[in-house]
Amino acid sequence: MTVVRAVLFDFNGTLSRDEPLLCRIYQDMFAEHGRPLTEDEYYRLLAGRSEEAIIGGWLGVGGDELATLVEERIDRYCAAADGSTVPAAHRDAVRYAAARVPVGIVSGAYRREIEPVLRGAGVAGEVSFLVAADDVVDGKPHAEGYLRAVSLLGDEVQAPDVVALEDTEAGVASATAAGLRCLGVVGTMAAERLAAAHELVERIDIELMRRLVG
Repeated sequence: MTVVRAVLFDFNGTLSRDEPLLCRIYQDMFAEHGRPLTEDEYYRLLAGRSEEAIIGGWLGVGGDELATLVEERIDRYCAAADGSTVPAAHRDAVRYAAARVPVGIVSGAYRREIEPVLRGAGVAGEVSFLVAADDVVDGKPHAEGYLRAVSLLGDEVQAPDVVALEDTEAGVASATAAGLRCLGVVGTMAAERLAAAHELVERIDIELMRRLVG
């Protein structure tokens, strides 16, 4: 492996093990709008995509109605955003990596739902920057978020020097399209769905970070 100059985490389902929470929120919202969603449908069709793609695509809405529903989904998530979805091993991994290289987050979530979780988990100070849904035009699987993250790292850091950790097909596609080395974190999706990643890992912990950044 080339020298790792930065580590970038996806947020939902990767750093924060919150995909079950998100699934329940979407299920509640979509049922209220007459278009029920099963757990299988969420993980098979929607997980990892942007809010606009998930809500707009499932409910067939756009414009102001879509914007209102996106805000509702964020509000429901923020009501539960206390940091408890970030496991202790993930917190330790972030602290270990941040003591050695820049650590960032590249996410399809919005800044106002990410930041309370980072504060609640006690790792906000270790994260150098966020690239959230607020910061891009095209969400994952488009490469824009990761390209923006690499630019924030400065001219001396190039995409192949950066490792991204992702738990969905859309996230892996985004990171690899931007030229990063991507580790697929098995859990949200089965290993075969993350086959485009450069490597698959079962867990995020200090041992993984030690292997990546020394």
